[in-house]
Amino acid sequence: MASRLKHLPLPLAVSGGLLVVAAVAGWFTAGSAGLIGGAGGVAVVAGGYALSSVAVAWADSVLPKMVMTVGLATYLFKFSLLGLVIFAVPRGWAGIPAMAVAMVVSVVAWLGAQVWWTVRAEVPQVTYHLEPGYRPYDDEHEE
Repeated sequence: MASRLKHLPLPLAVSGGLLVVAAVAGWFTAGSAGLIGGAGGVAVVAGGYALSSVAVAWADSVLPKMVMTVGLATYLFKFSLLGLVIFAVPRGWAGIPAMAVAMVVSVVAWLGAQVWWTVRAEVPQVTYHLEPGYRPYDDEHEE
């Protein structure tokens, strides 16, 4: 399963650095509530993406046909949990703006790190040498 999670260290490292930045920025803008909100926002996003990665990698290692089902179930679980967390936070709490900003920035940072890793990953390629005009389904799948 580790071979399916090679992309995970970079986004987690970026999220770790962003957690520190968000916590400090939150503390400067809203005190201890901002610190908790900023750090919590980054932690929620990073934890959610990491959970999805591990769940999908597990499904792929056990039975590849389950990848879509597990991915969608994980998505449903994450957003249900996120909804519960949002409703549990009291209205007017001073850390909400820091948490919201941290979540948005964390999503962009995670996706940026994952794209950066993917573009630079060494992925084996297969080159096919087919005859010009080759059409594999012309004779086999006539209706």
